[in-house]
Amino acid sequence: MSDIGSAPNRVGVLGGGRMGAGIAHAFLLAGSHVSVIERDAASAEAALTRIGDSIRRSVDRDPSLDETELTGRITTGVDPGAFAAVDLAIEAVPEERTLKEDALSRAEAVLPPSAVLASNTSSISIDDLAAGRRHPERFLGLHFFNPVPASALVEVVRGAATDRAVVESATAWVAALGKTPIVVSDSPGFASSRLGVMLGLEAIRMLEEGVASAADIDAAMTLGYRHPMGPLRTTDIVGLDVRLGIAEELERTLGERFAAPELLRRMVAEGKLGRKSGEGFYAWNEER
Repeated sequence: MSDIGSAPNRVGVLGGGRMGAGIAHAFLLAGSHVSVIERDAASAEAALTRIGDSIRRSVDRDPSLDETELTGRITTGVDPGAFAAVDLAIEAVPEERTLKEDALSRAEAVLPPSAVLASNTSSISIDDLAAGRRHPERFLGLHFFNPVPASALVEVVRGAATDRAVVESATAWVAALGKTPIVVSDSPGFASSRLGVMLGLEAIRMLEEGVASAADIDAAMTLGYRHPMGPLRTTDIVGLDVRLGIAEELERTLGERFAAPELLRRMVAEGKLGRKSGEGFYAWNEER
C-alpha cells in the first residue's frame, strides 16, 4: 500500500463513464498513475476523451497544472491485466448488482496480493459483494459523488470482514484527493444515499401531487434549510435512472418507505434522465 497521506501510486478504475472518469481525474490530480478498463475499444476511447476534457478544464482553472504530464499518467483499454500492478482498483460500473459482481471478479482475478479492491456502489451491500471475493478483508466501498471533481465527500464503507488497516489506508487516500472521508459501516444506502434518496423521493411525490413547482420545492431547501442544491436539481445531476435504481434497492432491503413515485418511473421510461439526457425536472442545455 501507499504511504499514509499520499495517493496510491497506481490506481485501476473499471468503468470509464461519468463516475469512473471523474474518479480517474481525481487520482490523476493527486499524482497517481491511472488505468481505466472498459468493455470495448470504442468505450475505452470515449473514456480517454472524457478524462482528457476534464483535465483540460482543470488546467484552465489552474494554469500551474501541466496537461501533458497529467495525460501522460492515464491509460485506457479493455484488458483487466492492466491492473496487475495497481495498489487500488475501483469498480465504477452502473448500479446493478450482477454488473458489479462481474466487474469485481474480473478485477480481482489479476490484482496483486497487496492491492485493495473497492466498489463505488451507492446502495448495494458491501458484505453482499464481499461474499464472492477471494480476499474480503481487502475489500470495501468507496462511494464517490457526482460530479466527482466538484464533490467534497467520499464515503468509506467498511464491511464486516474489511481489515482495519485497509480502512485507514483508504481514508488517507481520500484525504490525499483533497476530499473529506466519512467512515460508515455497511448498511443499506450507507449514510448519504439513505438520507438523500428519501428527501429526493419525497420531493418528487410533492411535485407529482402538485404541491409546488420543481423550482419552488428546491428553493424551500436551499433557502429554508441552507442546502447548497435542491433535491430535484440534485436528482437531475445524479441521474433519474440512478436514483430509481437506488430507490429499488433500498425498497428491497428497507421497505416500502423507499418505493419510487410513479412520476420517477415514467420519466425514466421516457428517457428524461436529467442532465445527461438534456431533460429531467429541469432543461439542461450544457454540453453532455
